[in-house]
Amino acid sequence: MCVGLSAKVVSVKDGTALIDANGAKREVSADLLEELEPGDYVMVHAGVAIAKITESDEDEANDVMENLL
Repeated sequence: MCVGLSAKVVSVKDGTALIDANGAKREVSADLLEELEPGDYVMVHAGVAIAKITESDEDEANDVMENLL
């Protein structure tokens, strides 16, 4: 099973997105996603934004992670 991290996109430049995952900011590859913009939510795995998600998906993913920890 793979675990993805949900995050909000802060900025996008040259195939790289700066994301905010619960206050932790880092750069990830955004090459797999088209039309990614600041304010979008993404699922990140192994340093790559792999899917766009909704804000409610992000909330649900955060709740699941909190319950696991």
